[in-house]
Amino acid sequence: MKLKLTIICLLLGTGLFSSCIREEALNTEADIESVTLAGDVMNRSAEFGDAITTPSGGLIYPVTLYVKKGTDVTRLAPELTLTEGASVVPASGTTLDFTDSQDYIVTSEDGLWKRHYRLSVTTSGITNTKYSFEHVRMGGGGKYHIFYEVDQAEVETFAWASGNPGFALADSREDNPVNFLTYQDDNGYEGKCVTMVTRRAGGLAELVNMPIASGNLFLGQFDVLDALNNALTATKFGLQFEHVPTRLSGYYKYKSGDTFYELDTSAEDKLSPVPGRKDQGNIYAVFYESTEERPILDATDILSEDNEQVISTAVINQDDMPETDEWTYFEIPFTFRDGKTVDYDKLAQGQYCLTIVFASSIRGDYFEGAPGSTLSIDEVELDYEDAVTEE
Repeated sequence: MKLKLTIICLLLGTGLFSSCIREEALNTEADIESVTLAGDVMNRSAEFGDAITTPSGGLIYPVTLYVKKGTDVTRLAPELTLTEGASVVPASGTTLDFTDSQDYIVTSEDGLWKRHYRLSVTTSGITNTKYSFEHVRMGGGGKYHIFYEVDQAEVETFAWASGNPGFALADSREDNPVNFLTYQDDNGYEGKCVTMVTRRAGGLAELVNMPIASGNLFLGQFDVLDALNNALTATKFGLQFEHVPTRLSGYYKYKSGDTFYELDTSAEDKLSPVPGRKDQGNIYAVFYESTEERPILDATDILSEDNEQVISTAVINQDDMPETDEWTYFEIPFTFRDGKTVDYDKLAQGQYCLTIVFASSIRGDYFEGAPGSTLSIDEVELDYEDAVTEE
């Protein structure tokens, strides 16, 4: 909320800026900013998911804590950092049984606003390895789709991330899921699928030199509060994975948009057309070690050859991904980086992460691409080897 207030004040101009700071009113924010656990029990930082819309129209904000195997989840006391002046029930530091999720209600300093958080604890990240994109829920107060996976009992196991929350911030007027970057399509290879579209971003995004937004879907988290400051660091890749990935396969359709644009900060709309250049989609996966110094990788260097944390990658060859209106099979093997091996003790302790990424514009992380470029993905399968078979 502070980020939004700052942006609004800047846009209003200096003539009205004094009205934003004239009085020190009580804080209206009701946010949990961070969650930690005492002792060496967490595998990574707490993961804040997109808001879930309840049947009654309310919102629940999920937070996932990843803990090491052997942790006693029946007696955990999360320490919560709240926005200034806010209070929370149960209180920060309260010992609770996290065999099941626990609900927290945060109240703003002025007492007028409340936010419902749901904290859950898990010792694993990716549990599903076949993805059909049949399950979505609404995010952003009912504006866009959030894809999630379920187990055999139809219980949600984890959610995919996308740039939809950032697009909603850039263009708050849009409320139709099919006009966002990433949405569920009825015309899948089997049943439904995920479709991603590159779009022109709103005026607010142009203001911060982010005029093009690539459709995308990935395993990880998109930090919307940091999106307008640095979209690359806001895109956090990877969930805990306790196996060694060997192959990524599935089906795709792809169509490039009509005009490719490069980022041009000197232009009024921050874009410069590139005649004759075709856009390209992208499919890749990265398996990496999570370290104490850097538990999660982001878009600044997820595929960098000099990233010492990366163990293996599966990156589609662009010659194997031509434009097509028909569902087309793809298969990408994982290739180990030179000199890299898997430490199976670390693997068993959950110290490795995996991300899978789909994007409608391969240059989307540079805010370049062709508006209208469309990538559809369905029936994805991740093959892997168990640590037991390697011993």
